[in-house]
Amino acid sequence: MQLTLEAISKKVGPQTWLYEMNLAPRSNAVTVLLGATQAGKTSLMRVMAGLDAPSTGRVLVDGKSVAGVPVRERNVSMVYQQFINYPSLKVRDNIASPLKLRGERNVEQRVRDLAAKLHIEMFLDRYPAELSGGQQQRVALARAMAKGAPLMLLDEPLVNLDYKLREELRDELSALFAAGDSTVIYATTEPGEALLLGGYTAVLDAGELLQYGPTSEVFHAPASIRVARAFSDPPMNLLAASVAPTGVALRHGPLLALALPHTLGAALTVGMRSSALRATGRVGDVALAGKVELAEISGSDTYVHFETALGELVAQLTGVHHFGLGQPVTFHFDPAQVYVFDAQGMLLLAPSRGKGR
Repeated sequence: MQLTLEAISKKVGPQTWLYEMNLAPRSNAVTVLLGATQAGKTSLMRVMAGLDAPSTGRVLVDGKSVAGVPVRERNVSMVYQQFINYPSLKVRDNIASPLKLRGERNVEQRVRDLAAKLHIEMFLDRYPAELSGGQQQRVALARAMAKGAPLMLLDEPLVNLDYKLREELRDELSALFAAGDSTVIYATTEPGEALLLGGYTAVLDAGELLQYGPTSEVFHAPASIRVARAFSDPPMNLLAASVAPTGVALRHGPLLALALPHTLGAALTVGMRSSALRATGRVGDVALAGKVELAEISGSDTYVHFETALGELVAQLTGVHHFGLGQPVTFHFDPAQVYVFDAQGMLLLAPSRGKGR
């Protein structure tokens, strides 16, 4: 199935929820809709599903308009942040319901296989109300996968699960999506989740589609500062700079010997991912001195917020490290790892692949 959105937009009263966009998600692959809350992800999914009609443009399936086609006839499965299950049916029957509707054989074995992959096999004889929120969400996921619809829409389906289970299920879902025949649209606010799922990513911000392409390409070569912000967690460090005869001059900072393509303006912005900053320097690195404003440990990483002459920056260090407030620190970065954006915020230069994240 090939889904195509052709110049669609969505307005509700005086508000524009989706600005005009074209999007043709790759069939039989995962397309991640990445963006902050209220970026337009759910609004776009509702248009894809047929729950809302676009204000302008057309929704095409295999080249044919589906305007006016009822949702029940579009063969779409959708899982929301807020799980929806049949409360009067046991978990087993919730998952089996789409299989029975299709008249499939070996329903019980399929139910058990899906339940095992989503770690809910021990709950098959319970009712949804007897489960936790995270367990109910997994039941909804299993039922959506059992439906086997050619278009599967998943709106932040793991948001209600605990951290460890999210990590496990991301790997499971990647494998399930790769083995299936459905076109999967997966909405998330988390850049890391988009990277783990792979496939393709569409970056949304305030109702605008900013960039679409293979996930690794969008991550490594964000088309603009807006895309880089959306695809960096924590947000990319941004530094004011200008064109210099021999490279890029950071405001109140060092000169970076970078070969820029032709640019009309002198004003630039240098972007640097937090993971590009290191506590120890290497040959050719640039040093940035400052004082610690905040140090926080998240999982196996330490995030250090430190104030410099260039402004406040964030460094992401692997492992658990301890820093005192106000402690003098010096972090280092390789100039080849920075991004350079022009005065309009569009990408001029990106690091070569393999130059870090």
